[in-house]
Amino acid sequence: MAAARRRVAAMMGTVALLAAVVLTGTATGAAAAATEASSAARVGGWTCPGTPVPDGYVITAYDRNGCSGRGAWLQQPVRDGIWTCSGSPIVSGYVITMYDRNGCSGIGAWYHRLARDGIWTCGGSPIVSGYVVTQYDRNGCSGIGAWYHQLVRNGIWTCPGSPIPPGYRSTTYNATGCNGLGAWYTIRA
Repeated sequence: MAAARRRVAAMMGTVALLAAVVLTGTATGAAAAATEASSAARVGGWTCPGTPVPDGYVITAYDRNGCSGRGAWLQQPVRDGIWTCSGSPIVSGYVITMYDRNGCSGIGAWYHRLARDGIWTCGGSPIVSGYVVTQYDRNGCSGIGAWYHQLVRNGIWTCPGSPIPPGYRSTTYNATGCNGLGAWYTIRA
């Protein structure tokens, strides 16, 4: 009797799942999205929500009406000096240096630059290997806050949250450094 109840419950679950797929079109939509995703991943271009962003690409525009009203994203190869939409990946070796609240059709946009010595970056930007953060500006990046990146060297002051690259260590602390956040004197180990 228990075995019969389990079979009936399993059949009812299967029927409910099939009904949900038929009523919502989930299976068809997922298959279409997978096809769109695979073709978009090869060439970039306009893509639908859920489409993976290929390595070396960023999202640069948003169309609220694209993909049958679900919204569409424009994927392009990264380059120095490109504006990207909020939520776009940040490609290795790049940092974000400016923010526009109204960019990307109102969802916000970030300006990507190749990392270099002496560049101001926005809060949340990655710190590229070999660099440290040495100054802070509360008003930078449209009020988000900005950090000054420099190549690590012996005798440099670093801000809180700055990585300390291998071969270096922090010693003396200065409470007024980094615009009042505090700073540590970094030397070669």
